[in-house]
Amino acid sequence: MSAATHGHAPYYFVPGPSRHPVMASIGLFFFILGAGQWVNGSTWGAYSLAFGLVWWLVVLYQWFRDSVAESEGGLYGHKIDLSYRWSMSWFIFSEVMFFGAFFTALWWARVHSVPALGSLENALIWPNFQAVWPSAMAGATASPAGIVEPFQTVGPFWLPTINTALLLTSGVTLTIAHHALQAGNRTKTIAFMWLTVLLGFTFLCVQGYEYAHAWGDLNLKMSSGIFGSTFYMLTGFHGFHVFVGMLMLLFVTLRLQKGHFTAERHFGFEGAAWYWHFVDVVWLGLYVLVYWM
Repeated sequence: MSAATHGHAPYYFVPGPSRHPVMASIGLFFFILGAGQWVNGSTWGAYSLAFGLVWWLVVLYQWFRDSVAESEGGLYGHKIDLSYRWSMSWFIFSEVMFFGAFFTALWWARVHSVPALGSLENALIWPNFQAVWPSAMAGATASPAGIVEPFQTVGPFWLPTINTALLLTSGVTLTIAHHALQAGNRTKTIAFMWLTVLLGFTFLCVQGYEYAHAWGDLNLKMSSGIFGSTFYMLTGFHGFHVFVGMLMLLFVTLRLQKGHFTAERHFGFEGAAWYWHFVDVVWLGLYVLVYWM
């Protein structure tokens, strides 16, 4: 929330008509259109995707700039604060359901689908089928027709463990920054926020190196059966969420340097912190279920 005085804030602020929703939709249209065409072999899809992404980011910048100006102008009162808190809570809940679906897919494939395909009922249909989960036997493809190339899985040491330490440390530095803001120590808050952003960026770099190693050296690809698809789906979407969370924290840090937020009113900071801690918890689940089991 704003650092401005809220004594004259309206009971509930209603913004005027805005072009931003329509303009953002146009950017998303070209982004999705380009992505769909690109993955299906159309070279122009990459240009459409890039155009839509740049358009969308420019609109978001303008939209957020207007929202910050409204907040700093003292237009956001207690009711808006409650609206933001409920909105962020429901958004994180939707993200829990999102990751829950893919965690369930991973569990179902390992505990039910693969053992069922290797049962006696299917032995006559696929006599050479190996009902072995890849993480229990490196290189086992469980492919009776040989359509999945042999691959190796990614173990917990050392890159995933390093990333776990990075995210857990970032959660600590973010908490320290929050307590410093509540205590009115803006200099300490900014320092630990920059450290948190740096830890998030380092996590992404390590994950990029891990992907290059898995794809090139271990032959673990998205086409590597159910394990490969769920591995990249879970870790890839989590990496995207780390990227989004890092951007949130970066913009909060830049606003802190401009003098925004106070010890009493700083939900913009808190909302980003909620999201970052959620990302930390999801990674712990990934670390155990994907890399260890």
